[in-house]
Amino acid sequence: MLRRRLWAAGALVAFSVAGPVPVAAPATATSALAGVTSPVSPGWSVPTASTPSPEPVPSESAPPEPAPPESAPPEPAPPRSPEGAADVREDQRWVLEMLNAEEAWKVTKGSGVIVALVDSGVDDQVAELRGRVISGPDMGSIRFDRDTPDAGRHGTAMASLIAGAGRGEEGLLGVAPEARILSLPLIVEERPEDGTALPQEDLRSRDDSPLARAIRYAADHGAKVVSMSLGAYGPHRSEREAVAYAISKGVVLVAAVGNDGDSQYAMDNATSFWNFPAGYSGVIGVGAVDDLGKPAVFSSDNLSVLVSAPGVDVPVVVPGGKYGSSEGTSSATALVAGVVALIKAKYPDISPQMVSQALTSTATAGPANGYDDHIGFGVVDAAAALAKAGRLMAGTAVVPVPEGKRFGDGTLPTEPSRPGPEPARLWLYGAGLAGGLLAFAAAVAMLNRHSGREGPMTAAFEPVRRGRSRR
Repeated sequence: MLRRRLWAAGALVAFSVAGPVPVAAPATATSALAGVTSPVSPGWSVPTASTPSPEPVPSESAPPEPAPPESAPPEPAPPRSPEGAADVREDQRWVLEMLNAEEAWKVTKGSGVIVALVDSGVDDQVAELRGRVISGPDMGSIRFDRDTPDAGRHGTAMASLIAGAGRGEEGLLGVAPEARILSLPLIVEERPEDGTALPQEDLRSRDDSPLARAIRYAADHGAKVVSMSLGAYGPHRSEREAVAYAISKGVVLVAAVGNDGDSQYAMDNATSFWNFPAGYSGVIGVGAVDDLGKPAVFSSDNLSVLVSAPGVDVPVVVPGGKYGSSEGTSSATALVAGVVALIKAKYPDISPQMVSQALTSTATAGPANGYDDHIGFGVVDAAAALAKAGRLMAGTAVVPVPEGKRFGDGTLPTEPSRPGPEPARLWLYGAGLAGGLLAFAAAVAMLNRHSGREGPMTAAFEPVRRGRSRR
């Protein structure tokens, strides 16, 4: 029996935060699909200054490794965590440049758009998000609590990538810094070891699912974009119906494809598990790339990948106003959701199909053959996608025409020539035929008059004798 699991697509999301932050690392769980076991980490870990790294324990049977020569190059230093608002702005520059966000901001910054974030709770008091987060109902998790800030760590990070507004000239900027966030908390708890309680994830096998409720709620409460950094192995009918419902209302759905790219199953089969909702038709599935535009090793590779965005060492905001770096398709999904918010802000009536077309047709760093299952059509370009969306909308615009002016004010077009011979030749042929008929009639009349003057013509006939002649 297929066991479905909801997982945070930030399974490989690792936050490093300046200063000690107490946190308990979540346990690693497994999920089976078609008899193949694949490790799935449903949460994230936060390495802190107060948690020392474990030292490797040498094996007694193994010979000691030789000391490296003095000329050996030093080990590369781990990524530096931004320490302040000025540092994070500088550290995130490569992300904004890869997405070409600053060029898009010359047109719009996402004002008037609500992005629904189906994730953990969000700390709405951090400077980058203060006054711009709408708290929706709990869809299946504990709301953000300032006494337990880790419950909102992932959601706060994703919200900052979508709509972070900075701190004046400093602080982190999201892709759509004037958009608003509708926070819909949804995290599925782990199955208890003793199996005594029904896991929240198994609710997907019923008539409804928490994710389906979240999508419908977002569509009914003003959201134009839904960002989902989560997934499950296997589709669900209520979720498919909720996706179709949201799309019918013009809502654009963006979801992470998952972090199974370096799993044993992916290595053995040259493809990753499909994760949902990214796998549903009409949902924009997002993969992750590094700062060189190369596919991240952990990013799932399958045909649900439509586009990609930065997902390695991406600076984020975490609860309490601290900064960290994230790694995973979660981050890439939030960034693409921000780009979609820019498009919806400029063109509110654009359809989800056109948004997808604008993103895919303008993506950069695309594969040589146009598409592959690692990065889809390429890395999203916010400015180019925004311009493409404008051209697509211009092609569908209906130009109003005043009554009585449907054909304009110009002269009426000349009547096209009828098929067949030219009129001049037709008249010539007709005149020739008429003249011929008249000449024939005249000739007949003259012959009749000539025969009338000579009188009737008589002929003498010799009688015919019957029988034999006598001599």
